[in-house]
Amino acid sequence: MKKNKNNRKVSFPIRIKLVCMMAGMSVGVFLLYMLSNALFLENFYIKSKQKDIVYAYNEIDDMLKDESSATDSDISNISDLCAKTGMTALITMESGEVLFNYGNKELLQYRLENSVFNKTTPTGKVNVLEKNSKYVLQKYKLTAENREAEYLEMWGVFENGDIFIMRMAIENIQESVNIFDHFLFYSSVCILFLGIFVADFISRKFSKPLMELTNISEKMSMLDFSVHYDGDTKDEISVLGNSINKLSEKLESNILELKQANTELQKDIAKKQEIDEMRKEFISNVSHELKTPIALIQGYAEGLKENVNDDEESREFYCEVIMDEASKMNTMVKKLLTLNQLEFGNNTLQIERFNLIDVINGVINKCNLLIEQKNATLKMADYEPVYVWADEFQIEEVITNYLTNALNHLDYEKIITIKVARKENTVRVSVHNTGDNIPEKDLKNIWIKFYKVDKARTREYGGSGIGLSIVKAIISAHNHDCGVNNTENGVEFWFELDG
Repeated sequence: MKKNKNNRKVSFPIRIKLVCMMAGMSVGVFLLYMLSNALFLENFYIKSKQKDIVYAYNEIDDMLKDESSATDSDISNISDLCAKTGMTALITMESGEVLFNYGNKELLQYRLENSVFNKTTPTGKVNVLEKNSKYVLQKYKLTAENREAEYLEMWGVFENGDIFIMRMAIENIQESVNIFDHFLFYSSVCILFLGIFVADFISRKFSKPLMELTNISEKMSMLDFSVHYDGDTKDEISVLGNSINKLSEKLESNILELKQANTELQKDIAKKQEIDEMRKEFISNVSHELKTPIALIQGYAEGLKENVNDDEESREFYCEVIMDEASKMNTMVKKLLTLNQLEFGNNTLQIERFNLIDVINGVINKCNLLIEQKNATLKMADYEPVYVWADEFQIEEVITNYLTNALNHLDYEKIITIKVARKENTVRVSVHNTGDNIPEKDLKNIWIKFYKVDKARTREYGGSGIGLSIVKAIISAHNHDCGVNNTENGVEFWFELDG
């Protein structure tokens, strides 16, 4: 006995999903921390140092602004502030007399002369972070022969006129980051294993009754209703199991009968609707289209019977009208039968590979007499063979329909242009004729059978309004599209095929 493909074990159990989710969350949080450290920690550290040095400047400026020189108390407070923020500072009067120094005096004087008075040669790279009328805040990178270090420097003038420079080292935070990363890695590994253990324990509690329900539902899908759920945990899973038991009992007694009855009913309804629609549409369209030619035949036949005109020429004219109208009726009925066969799938496609250019040239040769009568100029490039997969006979009918349609609506320069273009795996054929555009409101309706844009003109050349419907049905049967576009000087019809 062949095994049902649906009757298979679960390839990815809930227990494994929970474990993977917990592991994925832990790894994701770890990676997020690592990424945030790499992208933002250093910038955050520098911003924090900037705030510290600006805070120190404001504090010192407030101490000195109302005094002509720094007092012992001011010196003590400034020293405490420097120690608190890890900053070195040098404050001088305009004359150069040092009022306060905290740190390497010679180095600070050197940097002050370089920054304020440009008296010394720069030995590092400067990046200005903030600049105003009171001070300049910059990042200074020292690149000596055996040394490389970064500092935040602020220099400028206090409100009382004293000149200052304050300096703060930017510590290398990479070591701190590495220590934090190692800690985070080991803690994440511990959390990961703990989460896996917890997830596995919890999932086992849930997966056992769920797997039992899964097996029951799989057997139900195979119309086996002999297995029932026996759990008594008094929770949602137990409620679900009891519901499945009730459903199984009802399905077992009704499903076969219901499916059989429903299948037969659907077939009967679909067939009846199809037949009714075909009958109504056929009767309506045929009665409408045959009304005029039948009236003409009846009128001219009665004229012949009553000898309305005695001369031979008039009787011959009456007979020609009757024959012409009968021929139109015969053509229309044949086309309608062909269309019905196409629409209801009774016409089998004979798909083969053939040269489309040969088919087009054959249609042109058949229509040469009509082309000459219309004084038309037909333009088509000298194409190399273009092979397509389609029903050759039906595609010939499509091309004939397009070409005769173009001839019947030809006007102005009376030029017909046929183009063949290959695009990827399809081939597009277009037939363009000069003449009046099709009204926009009619563009979508011309493919409907018996629809006529200009009824008088269609009647004049014997059109039935079925030709384009046949084209649409043929191309749709080939699983491709056809369409129409208005151009500046005419109308272009096109269709596509497998190339």
